[in-house]
Amino acid sequence: MKKLSLVAILLLFAVTSYAGGYRVSTQGQRALAMGHSGVAVVNSAELAFFNPAGLVYLENKINISAGMTGVISNVKWQNEMTGGFAETESSLRTPFYLYASYSVSEKLALGLSVYTPYGSSVEWPTDWAGSHLINNIDLQAIYIQPLISYKITDNLSVGGGPIFVTGSVNFNRNINRTLTDEQGNRSNVEVDASGVTSFGWSASAMYSPMENLRIGVNYRSEIILEAEDGDATFSNVPNSPLAPVSNGTVSFDAELPMPAELTIGASYEFDKWLFAFDYNRTFWGVYESLDIDFAPENIPDSFNPRNYKDSSTYRFGVQYAALDKLDLRLGYYFDESPVQSGYFAPETPRNDSHGFTGGFSYQVTSKVAIDASFAYLRFEEVDESYDHYQENGQEVSFGGTYKSNAFLPGLGVTVKL
Repeated sequence: MKKLSLVAILLLFAVTSYAGGYRVSTQGQRALAMGHSGVAVVNSAELAFFNPAGLVYLENKINISAGMTGVISNVKWQNEMTGGFAETESSLRTPFYLYASYSVSEKLALGLSVYTPYGSSVEWPTDWAGSHLINNIDLQAIYIQPLISYKITDNLSVGGGPIFVTGSVNFNRNINRTLTDEQGNRSNVEVDASGVTSFGWSASAMYSPMENLRIGVNYRSEIILEAEDGDATFSNVPNSPLAPVSNGTVSFDAELPMPAELTIGASYEFDKWLFAFDYNRTFWGVYESLDIDFAPENIPDSFNPRNYKDSSTYRFGVQYAALDKLDLRLGYYFDESPVQSGYFAPETPRNDSHGFTGGFSYQVTSKVAIDASFAYLRFEEVDESYDHYQENGQEVSFGGTYKSNAFLPGLGVTVKL
């Protein structure tokens, strides 16, 4: 089957996802305010994402959590040797989540989660120095998951369920570094695919070895998205037998592996305080290469090694009950980059990052609370290159210094009935 790996296309999203590779960590305002730690925290329906096993411990019959986060990012690239400089256009995307749980009995709860772990847009200046690798990207991916949570004993529960994923992507880059049409316009390709679907699953457990101490674990499976009959449109190609392609639209099939991830953590309550720690391991090693093979046999194949490595994220959070109706939260996380030296492309212009977070919940009524969070992400400056771009049978290096940061304000609501 002809394949255009969507991995690289979706990896472009990493510019504004800030969770290693192309994952975005905005799956709950309460958790995000605590450094996105939540695998062992029982305080809302956000457990539907972080640890479904904990849903059975929620006190109310019905629990609902919903919210949205704005992702505002900035990436700068500079090559001091050539004097080249480029900066991404300002963009705002709003990943969302909706979680709900229903207590069937003391030992059984059912749930539903709908969220966007992948979805953003990135736009570099047209025809910039790295336009042969990327011009712009627009990505959407939505996860929908029915859940079950069962209490085996008073201090041990399990949970999980199947995951349905649907997504779309639009991606644009120049065909190579030099090719233009007769008017001098850079030759370009735009890839578009929608209605891409697949399935996965998650499983989790929660255990309380002593009062006020919880331990949680959650595993989310690898999911492979396969697109069929997407459109690849070539434009500004010169009318010449020497041109590698012709103007027009061709079809392609596509594959995207979204890596499995394992999260373990603990929380401890003391008086008005709640402390939480999560460790996340994402198995990025599955992303070895971007291989492009368009449907027509006459279009040259493209092979682009990525050689990602598995990476870890360390999350810390604290919550303080300042008033009867007000909870304050702070957090921090350190997120390792899965990108190895020599494979640093502007598709994923990110290095190790530090996330500083905060927020609060205010109980408007006995049933409704407003949740707010804010995160500032600072990426360590990096001087790196991608050394494996193929042109005329030769590997061509593209590099420079990347500086990145992001602001993520978020707002949500928690309902307990």
